[in-house]
Amino acid sequence: MALQIWFTLFNHYHNHNLCKHDRYGPTLMSSPRTLFSVSLPKASLSSTQQHNPDSTHYLNLNINNNNTHKATQLGFLSKRRNLNLVILALFSNGFLPNMTTKPILAEELQLQRYIDPKEGFTLLRPSSWIKVDKAGATVLFEEANKGSNNVGVVVNPVRLTSLGEFGTPQFVAEKLIQAERRKESTNDAEVISVAERSGQGGSQVYEFEYKVDSTRGGMKRIFSAVFVASKKLYLLNITHSDKPDSPLDVHTRMMLEQVLHSFDAAPQT
Repeated sequence: MALQIWFTLFNHYHNHNLCKHDRYGPTLMSSPRTLFSVSLPKASLSSTQQHNPDSTHYLNLNINNNNTHKATQLGFLSKRRNLNLVILALFSNGFLPNMTTKPILAEELQLQRYIDPKEGFTLLRPSSWIKVDKAGATVLFEEANKGSNNVGVVVNPVRLTSLGEFGTPQFVAEKLIQAERRKESTNDAEVISVAERSGQGGSQVYEFEYKVDSTRGGMKRIFSAVFVASKKLYLLNITHSDKPDSPLDVHTRMMLEQVLHSFDAAPQT
């Protein structure tokens, strides 16, 4: 079980103290993309001209300056016109975002807030999933008639004060997938994504997505989140079937991702 693998990793850290790594891994945020850029013409610098006794030369200079100024104006107007045409084309073809699109609400994904005041954590959970009791789990929700699809949380005391003391998100993901591959029931395991976000009170929250091909249940998609607060390790594990003949659909994936991102320490009152 993935929850057991997690605590095996952290117990190994406590017993051997071998995990001294940089606190912060590579930044996962990317720079905003530029759809298009327009270079405006540079303003020409005017210089004081002394009157030339040669009136013909002076007249030609003024005419050239006027022509240059007019050409610059025409060039600027042409670029503005082209820019407007580009924007119009993008809107017409649906390449620009719809500014009226409303954010997806938890109600639309059939999620409801769950708070455990005793252990001090909160998350969104599928409203139709059933809460069940299971040894070793702080809380467990299962899809009706499909217990292999579940959302579980385990809370245990640790000597860590932050996840950074254990390792970077990339380091933890590597150890996690290695442990999955060592299981006899595992045919294959692959990391899909690794991320880090800031949680309640500025705590580090690591998020992982990976898939496991197992002799027990076939292909599964797993989402995990972990953080440390008040000398406790909080672990969220989401497991869902993702078989080739019945892959994870878009709506369910969005729902599970929202559960993943909602996992955090409960606000103190």
